[in-house]
Amino acid sequence: MSGLRVVPVAGDEALEQWRYVHNVVVPPAAMSAAQARERLARGYRLENAYDGDVLVGCSTVRPVVDGVVTVIARVLPEFRRRGFGRALYEHALGHARVPGVEVDAVETCVLAVNEGGLRFAESYGFVEVERYVLDGESDEWVDLRLVL
Repeated sequence: MSGLRVVPVAGDEALEQWRYVHNVVVPPAAMSAAQARERLARGYRLENAYDGDVLVGCSTVRPVVDGVVTVIARVLPEFRRRGFGRALYEHALGHARVPGVEVDAVETCVLAVNEGGLRFAESYGFVEVERYVLDGESDEWVDLRLVL
């Protein structure tokens, strides 16, 4: 894992790579290129993670709202259990702490069927705050929170 590089999304090719990982990891929330661009426009920090030159994951850091920041790390299935998720999450968390902005808690969101993702979040001390199904959908989501 010594070759892990985390790079902010800049340009269409990088955005398409970010979207690819997002859509593979959370297919019920698959998004179009326009939806991904809209997240950038809303100030989300989107990053891609590479092992050398191989795309292994992506992350999202949403802007702080009411003292809460959302950090999501995604790793492609074939690269899990190698430490990439931990390194990517810790990198993203570093961007969640903005100088001059108070952060009281970190939230994340995991597809309920992703038991590994839930265990990962719980290993960091996140606790479940809500389970829900979006209107018109059937997939269950879990919101988790880590109070700082």
